[in-house]
Amino acid sequence: MEKSNDYLVGERIGTLMRKYAVPCIISLLVAALYNIVDQIFIANADYLGSYGNAANTVVFPLTVIALAIAVMIGDGCCAFVSLSLGRQNTKDAEQSIGNAVVLSAISGIALCVIYLLLQNPIVTVFGGTVNRETFEYSREYFFYITLGIPFYVFGQAINPVIRSDGSPKFAMVSTLAGAAANIVLDPIFIFMFKWGMMGAAVATVAGQIITAALAIWYLVHTKTVKLAKPSFKLRARIIGKIIPLGICSFLSQISLVAAMAAINNMIRKYGARDAIFSQAQYAQIPMAVVGIVMKFFQIVISIVVGMAAGCIPIVGYNMGAGEKARVKKLFTMLLECEAAVGAAALLIAELCPRRLIAIFGAANESVYYTEFAIKSFRIYLCMMIFACVNKAAFIFLQAMGRAVASTMLSMVREIAFGVGFSLLLPVWFGLDGVLYSMPVSDILTFVISAVVIAATYRRLLEDRPKRLIDKPCIMSRKTLT
Repeated sequence: MEKSNDYLVGERIGTLMRKYAVPCIISLLVAALYNIVDQIFIANADYLGSYGNAANTVVFPLTVIALAIAVMIGDGCCAFVSLSLGRQNTKDAEQSIGNAVVLSAISGIALCVIYLLLQNPIVTVFGGTVNRETFEYSREYFFYITLGIPFYVFGQAINPVIRSDGSPKFAMVSTLAGAAANIVLDPIFIFMFKWGMMGAAVATVAGQIITAALAIWYLVHTKTVKLAKPSFKLRARIIGKIIPLGICSFLSQISLVAAMAAINNMIRKYGARDAIFSQAQYAQIPMAVVGIVMKFFQIVISIVVGMAAGCIPIVGYNMGAGEKARVKKLFTMLLECEAAVGAAALLIAELCPRRLIAIFGAANESVYYTEFAIKSFRIYLCMMIFACVNKAAFIFLQAMGRAVASTMLSMVREIAFGVGFSLLLPVWFGLDGVLYSMPVSDILTFVISAVVIAATYRRLLEDRPKRLIDKPCIMSRKTLT
């Protein structure tokens, strides 16, 4: 017997947000920890150090490309499933999930093949040629990480699908299980077996396989929908619904890759002109440090995105049911929470940069490493509050079905501003210009986001009389569930 999701239009907004957002935050935090944990252990292995750290930074964008494809499929499917269930259209929901499964499997395998065929050019494009040691470590880490790409794409794509089926806790547990395996295996492979970059990559892939296996198990035991063989037949109509709803998630990730490629190459170019970092033994430091700062930012953004993405099933279902007043209330609560997260992260980055960099092996490095890291944290992340609010607005619009507005905002932030300023500001400010590109981009994006947020509020104030008419029916639904 199918279970109803009608409680999404009857339960208290705060309760729903906690139920869906917290597991999603934990899932994304754990997913982010895959790469971050690798970097922590690599940084603290004296035979790898900042060379291994820089190599991790070089390869990181390649995992983001895989994640971009995964979230496009997964978030798009999640939004469409929620909208479909809100309209009581179970058939479309089932076909959407089946198509998402097939698309994620095909995409993961295809990306793995492309990576293997173009390994050296890809490593070069993302700044791996800063020196010989970094290039060799990058190639080693890249090769083994690539072997796990199909599992990574599949697991990350199905995770939001599981949430849309009403099982946010299982989605969290499946990701936690994989990350736990990675955390346990990393020190064994890196410190005990001395496998170096290969050990870090193999530990990561092992965790990704566990997450993918649990996703497969869940698909056989879905709650709200029932998958059958016809569900997995690719349908242009269904794909045409999924992709537009997930394209914002894709572009926000893939444009981040473009920004990272620009940043890495500007670091390599202007680092070579710096009095200190132009020396061979220090050349890898700026890339290693900026990679670490990005990892801290990724942790914060995982919380922000998790909070917003966790609301997708709630927003989609209530929009489908015509409950705009509830959607407006949720939007307000989300923006307040995201701003609070940004404020907390800002305080940590500004007040504790030395402690943060110590986690990533600063004790084994030169004083130049620590000094540049402190400056990077304080400049690069000084507009964290704006960055958090911007990201929340992008995802909320996507959940409302406003894919075009969401996509345009994301593209302006990541491509026009993110890539543009990282290429332009170093011309005048040298290596520091790379650091200035982040806060400048977030300030300008927030100005645009504020206008869009105001327009969204006006849109959600429409049909308020209808909300009052429907309320008795909503309350009766709640009583029944």
